[in-house]
Amino acid sequence: MPNNRQNRPTWDEYFIEIAQVVSKRSTCMRRSYGAVIVRDRVIVSTGYNGSPRGEVNCIDTGRCVRDSLKVPKGERYELCAGVHAEQNAIINGDPVKMKGAAIYIAGFNSDGSFASGEPCLLCSRMIRNAMIERVVFLDSQGNIQEYTL
Repeated sequence: MPNNRQNRPTWDEYFIEIAQVVSKRSTCMRRSYGAVIVRDRVIVSTGYNGSPRGEVNCIDTGRCVRDSLKVPKGERYELCAGVHAEQNAIINGDPVKMKGAAIYIAGFNSDGSFASGEPCLLCSRMIRNAMIERVVFLDSQGNIQEYTL
């Protein structure tokens, strides 16, 4: 059996790659995001961005309200029915298991290029409120960035 140690990803690379796969479930036409909450190297929860359960998805209707109104990134969130990947991961997670955890976030634009996974102000508040201590994300160049809360 060949030795693949030199190709073995770090834990951060491993969980960021999982966040990238989770982003493929996104139902948003503009950007696809995936989030993975991890504590003690065990996945607690995952989430991707898209419409709430039971609501019609933009990718199914073929229409993005924010796109049609040419709303820039980070503005007029109230026009969008979508829930952010971080929010979905927090909603789906066990609060006890999230305390002291890390959240990994990866995002992509509709053309496949990297979108910054740095949480918006609202998601940052939710991350703090969930008592998640570490945020790891891919920036718009595809580099891993991190900070501790």
